[in-house]
Amino acid sequence: MKKIGITLILIIILPVAFLIFNEIGKLNETEKVLEETYNNQLQAILFSVNQYSDDIVNSWANRIVELKADKNLLQEYVYDNLALEAVLFFDYSKNKILNAVGKKESNYSDETFINKILLVINENKNTIERLVEYQKAGYRKLEPLKFKDEHKFSLVLFSNTESDGSTELVCLIINPEAFAKRILLPRIQQITQNKFLIVVRDNENKFIVSSDNREFAGSVEFEKPMWLIPNYKIGIVLVGETIRDLIRSRATNNLILIAILLLVLLFAVVFVYRAVKKEVELAQLKADFVSNVSHELRTPLALISMFAETLELERVKNDDKKKEYYSIISQEANRLGRIVNSILNFAKMEAGKRKFTFEPKNINQVVDNIYQTYSYHLQNKGFKFEKDLSDNLPEVSIDSEAISEAVINLIDNAVKYSDDKKEVILKTGRINDAIYIEVSDKGIGIAPNEQKKIFEKFYRVSSGLIHNVKGTGIGLSLVKQIVEAHNGKIDLKSNPGEGSSFRIFIPIDSNS
Repeated sequence: MKKIGITLILIIILPVAFLIFNEIGKLNETEKVLEETYNNQLQAILFSVNQYSDDIVNSWANRIVELKADKNLLQEYVYDNLALEAVLFFDYSKNKILNAVGKKESNYSDETFINKILLVINENKNTIERLVEYQKAGYRKLEPLKFKDEHKFSLVLFSNTESDGSTELVCLIINPEAFAKRILLPRIQQITQNKFLIVVRDNENKFIVSSDNREFAGSVEFEKPMWLIPNYKIGIVLVGETIRDLIRSRATNNLILIAILLLVLLFAVVFVYRAVKKEVELAQLKADFVSNVSHELRTPLALISMFAETLELERVKNDDKKKEYYSIISQEANRLGRIVNSILNFAKMEAGKRKFTFEPKNINQVVDNIYQTYSYHLQNKGFKFEKDLSDNLPEVSIDSEAISEAVINLIDNAVKYSDDKKEVILKTGRINDAIYIEVSDKGIGIAPNEQKKIFEKFYRVSSGLIHNVKGTGIGLSLVKQIVEAHNGKIDLKSNPGEGSSFRIFIPIDSNS
């Protein structure tokens, strides 16, 4: 598959690479330099606007610290500032508000509103601690916080050192739309001078304001987030035909042809590769299946033959030993029968010939019979085998033999793939309109990328303990087919090293 993949990739890369390099070679080096220069200038303009907003809010912070001692003056300052809704002072160590000043319409004194702000602050502890460290170093830093539930407000925090040496947090509640229209717009208009257009939008691309005071609904090529208003972004749109437009118009036709060729080649390569890969994987899985089945059949046959021959030659004189050998022969014969039945049932289901006999049954009785049958066997293997059956479960229409086969397969897997923690738990219960049977263990678990594949026929994970465990690769596929025949589903929860939990859901008949 690697060789095929490399060959197919080369088929697509070589012609496309030739066309692309040929097109790039045609571009004038001077045009590229000019384009890059123009780009940098535009980015510098956006940086300048962001820096201006930072300077404005810094000046607010300085004034607020100066007026803090006089609440009336501070109140007057907030009312005069069209973009500033409120100022809150917090004791971060005690997680409480010390003082608050603001406009009435901002609801800054509302307990629910303050609790939301406290929640945002608590969610950003690392940021707050960083602000405090900056302040201790003699540097005031403004830090915006995302206010998820209140899109009409933005929060900007800074740390302030009191005269007694204590540190408090100051939260500025800013009206972002007013900030963009009242504070930034004059500066934006001064920068643009009608040579280009600067647009402020929110994160959902809703228009807020533009430098020419007209609503803009087009695409913005150069865009950056606003530092102090996380929910807004500022972009720049070039007016008239630019160097980039000239370059694009020159290369567009060739690039369209290259793109069409690339898509056609990609489609062809993906189609061929997937078809070949599927056939190769299926052939490999079938080969592995034959090998695994041969090994699975050979082991019990060899044991039966060996112990039968020993008994036939009368080499065992002890009656207890004879009984043990007879028991081993019986167990291996049963094991051989289960393997053959699984293969036959799988073949019937694949061919659509397996018939199910559905009858109303109490699922607890089916599970309890399985528990009684396997408890002695599992306990002898050192397993902690438990059951937890829910009371008052309604009867469901099932083929009890098929459901038993599915549950036994799950138990068998739990036993096979348990390492040090030998524990298997059988559960039943009801969720909404379905009865469930759960088989959980504390085994080696299944990696997330393998969990969907394990229900495919013949598939076996080829790493770790799983690779060393005997099996045919059809057990879980058979379980899935049985469950689907009952109009049910099977869910898996598993973490490597923590065990697995398989849950079979069977819908409750509306007439039950």
